[in-house]
Amino acid sequence: MDGRLNQLAGWLRERSPEIATLQVVAGFDGFVDEIISVVEERRGLSEWTPVKDIGTFGSLIQAAAGRSSLREIIVHRADPGGCSVNLGDGLMALGMQFDCFATLGQPRHAAFDAFATQCRSCHSWGREPGRTLAFEFADGKLMFSSVAQLAGFNCELLQQTLQDGAYTAACRKAGLIALTDWTLYPHMTECWRKLQAEVFSQLAHRPYFFLDLVDPTSRSEKDIQAMLEAIPGFEAAGPTVLGVNGTEANVLSRALGLPPAPEEMVALREQAAQLRARLGISQVVTHCVKLAVAADEHGTWGVQGPYCAQPKKSTGAGDRFNAGYVCGLLLKLPPEARLLLGCTASGFFVRQARSGTAGELADFASHWADGRPD
Repeated sequence: MDGRLNQLAGWLRERSPEIATLQVVAGFDGFVDEIISVVEERRGLSEWTPVKDIGTFGSLIQAAAGRSSLREIIVHRADPGGCSVNLGDGLMALGMQFDCFATLGQPRHAAFDAFATQCRSCHSWGREPGRTLAFEFADGKLMFSSVAQLAGFNCELLQQTLQDGAYTAACRKAGLIALTDWTLYPHMTECWRKLQAEVFSQLAHRPYFFLDLVDPTSRSEKDIQAMLEAIPGFEAAGPTVLGVNGTEANVLSRALGLPPAPEEMVALREQAAQLRARLGISQVVTHCVKLAVAADEHGTWGVQGPYCAQPKKSTGAGDRFNAGYVCGLLLKLPPEARLLLGCTASGFFVRQARSGTAGELADFASHWADGRPD
């Protein structure tokens, strides 16, 4: 893999001017993410240790059953979040042009101000953003989202917001259109179908479509089935890529009558191929903590990622993987290189708690090739 990583680093350095011409449109989720640690022990005003992992946190919760309990939390910051926002942050750091259409609030919540200034255009659709409490641990994160307000994102709102023509105009210029966070928007399937009929079917250039559902475990089987039936409508307008993590892939597999897969290379590659064939789309990409796989009509591929045992930030890492993969897709890189670029983008992010530029990711890939990603 060393040679492939060094080749990727070379592509990133040489093709930065081309990256600057790439255009992506994304919608529609915007969230204010409060990044939180749970305190295990406090020894002074500025000296404390966090609960290290989800298992330990679960044990603390279990021990409190039938009685009362109190735990201190540290709210580190309120970040602009949501898959569209995080994806856009990753893409713009790489140098791409980005148009955002998302629930950022009316008026726009201040958490999104810096992000909005970087976008080529930024449009707030909907009354208020979602809110997520993101509890981060060394081995993963627990996210608790307040989303009742997102029920206002429906076909009626879509009809109103499409009237200014901004979304359609942006889509006509985009090499890729991303649609994110189906799960937390209860009317999104109907909105998808409206966009397919009234916007995407009119696009002559057949852009890529990238779908990031977010974990659909909380949605009913009926809702999931309706969503799955709508996905081929994107393929009719352009090659469609479904991006999932391991949990999401298993939820969809069960809904489609396919066996779930452990987070193991061979099983995940086979699962991605089965999902792609069953859904009738161009690609399925699965990213996990330690590896990533992809399937298209030509076969399946998989790579090991640069695992980080103590991430500085994990919320949004999957979105940065998607940003890297999307960049590789638009640069027409080979499948393994796209996966490596996704892993490079997420690997840099969890170590630095920010998105990396093309130059920084090139350096990271070179260091990873030398066995020293940290």
